[in-house]
Amino acid sequence: MANHKSALKRARQNEMRRIRNRATKTRVKNAVKQVQAAIEPNSDQNAQDLLKEAKSIIDKAAKKGVIHKNTAARKISRLSRMVNTQIS
Repeated sequence: MANHKSALKRARQNEMRRIRNRATKTRVKNAVKQVQAAIEPNSDQNAQDLLKEAKSIIDKAAKKGVIHKNTAARKISRLSRMVNTQIS
């Protein structure tokens, strides 16, 4: 455990960031799962709407630095490709 005042503060900050980042990552994972689930039963409009929402969530996570920007781009690209191949 930290002994110095600054180290104690840094430990508190790290814990809060860890909790916040975990919540954001969970939100990203759930958004991806929802889009993938919507693709299965051939519901075109629902999948499109969920994709739009998932893109927003993923971009926000990248903007906050929770996930890398290239990781975000890759996730969005793969989801978009899945939805588009399902529609056509």
